[in-house]
Amino acid sequence: MSKIKYATPIVEMQGDEMTRILWDWIKEILIEPYVELNTEFYDLGLENREKTADQVTVDAANAIKKYHVGVKCATITPNAQRVEEYNLSKMWLSPNGTIRAILDGTVFRAPILVNGMRPYVPTWTKPITIARHAYGDIYKNSEMRVDGPATAELVVSYPDGRVDRQKIADFKGAGVLQGVHNLDASIGSFARSCFNYALSTAQSVWFATKDTISKTYDHRFKDIFAEIYENEYREKFEKAGISYDYTLIDDSVARIVRSNGGFIWALKNYDGDVMSDMVATAYGSLAMMTSVLVSPDGNYEYEAAHGTVTRHYYKHLKGEETSTNSVATIFAWSGALRQRGKSEDNSALIEFADRLEKATLDTISSGYMTKDLVGLFHLDGVTVYPQSSRSFLEKIAERL
Repeated sequence: MSKIKYATPIVEMQGDEMTRILWDWIKEILIEPYVELNTEFYDLGLENREKTADQVTVDAANAIKKYHVGVKCATITPNAQRVEEYNLSKMWLSPNGTIRAILDGTVFRAPILVNGMRPYVPTWTKPITIARHAYGDIYKNSEMRVDGPATAELVVSYPDGRVDRQKIADFKGAGVLQGVHNLDASIGSFARSCFNYALSTAQSVWFATKDTISKTYDHRFKDIFAEIYENEYREKFEKAGISYDYTLIDDSVARIVRSNGGFIWALKNYDGDVMSDMVATAYGSLAMMTSVLVSPDGNYEYEAAHGTVTRHYYKHLKGEETSTNSVATIFAWSGALRQRGKSEDNSALIEFADRLEKATLDTISSGYMTKDLVGLFHLDGVTVYPQSSRSFLEKIAERL
C-alpha cells in the first residue's frame, strides 16, 4: 500500500531514557510502515537541553505556535541528583512547564479504558477528564532559603511609582520562602478552554480550589470562572444539557470518589498535576492516560503524562529485557496524527489514528500486555500473555 501523506509538519519532541527508546520503536513498528511522517524535530533530551541552555525547549514551543500540532515524549525534570548525574550547569526547568507557559493552554488528561481492566474505584464506570491549568503557581515560582531571623514581605512596584507591601512572616530562625503568581488573562483562557472542551465533548465541568483559605489568590480563579460562565456559557450549557459546578477541593475529592465519572474536573496547575496521577492510577495505570495541551488560539500538544521510566532504562542499557507500557505514548502519536488529519480534512490519516488506538486496546483485551497491567486485567476466558516492551508493539502491529 502507498503511505498516507499530510502537508503541514507535526512538531516532534523526543525526550529521555526508556521513553526515548519506545519513541523510536513506536515510529518504526507502528507508524512509519503506514504514514509518511512529516515532522519538525526537536531533541528535548536532557543532554541537548544542557547543550542549548534550554533554548531547544523554547524553540519547540514556538514551532507548535507556527504549525499548531505537536507530539512530545516524556522528559526529565532535573533535581539535585540529576544535576550531578548529567553534569548540568544548572537545574533546568520542567520542559512541560516551559511549553505550557508559552502556549498558555489547558492540559486535558483522561484515562484510556480497556475491556478487562476495572478501576480501583468501582463506581467509576465512565472516564474522568482532568483539566489542568497550564500557567503559573509553583511551576513559575520564585523561592528563597531564609538563613536566620528575618521579616519577609510581598512588594509590588507599579510604573507610576506606587508600591504595595504586605508582610508574609516574621522568621525567628531559618526557613524557606516561596512566591507564586497567576494572571487574570491566563485564568480566563483556562476557563474558556474548559467550557469549550465541555461543549465539544458534551461533559459537565466541576471546578475546585480552596478559596476559603486563599481568599485572594484562589478566590480570583473562582470569580473569573463564574463571570465567564454566566456571561458567555450558561445558555450554551443549558442548551447542551450539561452543567458547571464549583466546590472546595476537599469537598470535590469526596464527591469524585462517590461519582460515576463522565465529567471534566478543572483544577489549578499543581492540583491538576497531583490529581491526574491519582485518577490515572485509580483507573489502572499512569501509562494508560491521554494528555493534550489545548491553547485558546488553536494549538495542540499531545504527550504521555508519565515519567521517563528510569529503572527500565538502566536495565535496557545492560541488555536486559524490559516490559514497559507504551500505550500513553502511542496515544500521544495517534492524537497528534488525528488532529493533523482534522486540520487538513485528511480522512485517511484520521482513520489510521483510530485504527492504531483500536489495535492497541484490542491487543490488551485479547490478553497481550506489558507486565504492569497483568494484575489489573480480569476477563473471563482470556489468558494473559505478558509481553516485553518491543514484543507488545509487535503484537499491536499484527492487528494493525
